[in-house]
Amino acid sequence: MSDPDAARTLGRARDAATRGDWQEAFDLFLAADADGELCPDDLPLLADVAYAAGHLDVTIAVWERVHAACVEAGEPVAAAGAAARVAMHLLFDTALMAPVRGWLARAQTLLEGRAPTSAHAWHAAVRAYERMLVGDPDGARDWARRAIEVGTTTDPAACALGRVAEARLCILDGDVDRGVALLDDVGVATVSGDLDPLSTGVVYCELVCALQGLGQYDAAEEWTEAMERWCQTNAIGSIHGRCRVHRAEILRLRGALGEAESEAVAACDELRPYLRRELGWPLSELGQIRLRSGDVSGAERALVAAHHAGWDPYPALALVRLAQDDVTTAAASIRGALAHPLRVPSKERPPNSSLQRAPLLEAQVEIAIAAGDVGRARLAADELEAIAERYASSALLASAALARGRVCLAEDGDGVDAAQHFTEAARRWQGIGAPYEEALARAGLADAHRVSGNEAQAVLEAQAARTIRDGLVEQPASEREVAPIPDGPDEQSTGTVNLFRREGDYWSVEFDGHTARVRDLKGMRHLARLLGAPGREFHVLDLVATERGDTRTAGQATSGSDSALGHAGELLDAQARTAYRRRLAEIDADIDQAQAFGDTQRAAQAATERDFLMRELSRAFGLGGRTRRAGSASERARAAVTRALRTAMARIDSHHPALGEHLARALHTGTYCSYQPDPRIPTKWQL
Repeated sequence: MSDPDAARTLGRARDAATRGDWQEAFDLFLAADADGELCPDDLPLLADVAYAAGHLDVTIAVWERVHAACVEAGEPVAAAGAAARVAMHLLFDTALMAPVRGWLARAQTLLEGRAPTSAHAWHAAVRAYERMLVGDPDGARDWARRAIEVGTTTDPAACALGRVAEARLCILDGDVDRGVALLDDVGVATVSGDLDPLSTGVVYCELVCALQGLGQYDAAEEWTEAMERWCQTNAIGSIHGRCRVHRAEILRLRGALGEAESEAVAACDELRPYLRRELGWPLSELGQIRLRSGDVSGAERALVAAHHAGWDPYPALALVRLAQDDVTTAAASIRGALAHPLRVPSKERPPNSSLQRAPLLEAQVEIAIAAGDVGRARLAADELEAIAERYASSALLASAALARGRVCLAEDGDGVDAAQHFTEAARRWQGIGAPYEEALARAGLADAHRVSGNEAQAVLEAQAARTIRDGLVEQPASEREVAPIPDGPDEQSTGTVNLFRREGDYWSVEFDGHTARVRDLKGMRHLARLLGAPGREFHVLDLVATERGDTRTAGQATSGSDSALGHAGELLDAQARTAYRRRLAEIDADIDQAQAFGDTQRAAQAATERDFLMRELSRAFGLGGRTRRAGSASERARAAVTRALRTAMARIDSHHPALGEHLARALHTGTYCSYQPDPRIPTKWQL
């Protein structure tokens, strides 16, 4: 590439990054980098663009290059800053703590004895999170204060992350009012737009994680909605997927199980970095949603997959065993989960905290009573009550009341005392807006009235519980109606008729009283099919087959070796395999250091991470070390359809923002795609 050509390519790359066209910027930067035209100052921008475009592996590899180049050039502070960035991305996007510790140690060595800089602030902020997520609140507190102190004068983003960590630690200490007030302060400052997109997304995510872990669902819902509004135009990398997980949790609580499952599946689709551990988070949420909807086998599959991804599947997996009438296994697994909790670096409920134990204790009460171990259930209810009183969360207090009611009923058949606790639980859950939990409390209340001889009241409460449950339970996704939902006789009169019609090389689009013309794209054709069947789930292979004029179903398209789509390539490409091996070397070094210090917990956690990575590598290689192919035509089609739909939606948004916003909320992509508009606002399309 000649110098003028290089200058033009880099100029186009920077311009694309400025306007937020991340994929174009990424492609242009990669082209310039392949020709050796990138200067050192361009590498941090390439790293950020790669992350925004969803290429986490490239982001980390580029920051590693920056680190190595700065070390070689004798620039220790810049090298430390790059090391802190590697640690940050590993922490927030892979949850592999052993490599995080290694990179933070490099940064600390390079920064020792030097005047405070932005690199010091970032190192302290990431170290605070690392300490918090491995269950060391005292160490996390010291580093959070350091991040705030240094970041105040050197880097507002690092300061904000330090302030969020400090707020979360206050909550974990039981100083809930102060912690929530600090979170609100940081959130308000973030809304002002002073931070970069990555830091803004992390702050939003941490706000919601803290509030949902505490059970303050009203505030969590408000911040989730704020995060969603921001995500529509600003989300980068994995932030959008995390927002979906938060939304799925809120929808599950509100009883909108179908919508919740769609959000969780979409989050699984988006949270697939090349190191897949964080994929366990939406999988775990998906398992909980399916368990509530009665899809026990689907819940089991999701939770086992979460476990394979390195996530903690309990207590939900123990409740699945209970639903399968395997009380012995359920009781043993919940006892094990409480006695030997997995040190998964959960952002909602950090390890070694009582908030982490609360849902386990709630499940143990139910399972222990089913197993006839009332004494164990009573002890669990006692501990749960103490936790609820410490954090003064209405949701925790409701859980504790429900647990106490169950124990009273099982222990001595005292229907009067049990009824008081069940009534309190039902009142609190109703106030929170959690119908599933309210139904559980009302069912318990019916049992309590029946024991007390009040049959009429028992029947009334049982009917109320049944009515609530009937409104929640939906068919599992695999069994839902796949035919288009027929129009009602008066649908035409109750909803506005919109237009989405192809006319040659353009589409005429009319929505909300505004008309636009959009050039034909493959994604527009996919979109038309989805709009024509609201509520119907289309497998991506069906969308691709229709586009090609192929009438085969998804199952037929994936059968045999002659699929027109072929395989999806290697499960791990050469770059990813190299990255895995680097992470393994870092984990081995961490294990050696932990053993030298006699830190058995740290060594055990690192060993768990090593086992996870080894499983990932084993998935990618067959017998004799041959690279495995991802024989998934479905996966290749999913990526192609998702990309086409997003391109079409971006084009629509530029011509018709109102429709763009509507589609952003109503369109669900993944292996199954669907158009699901708000049922409260009838929307009809003429195609």
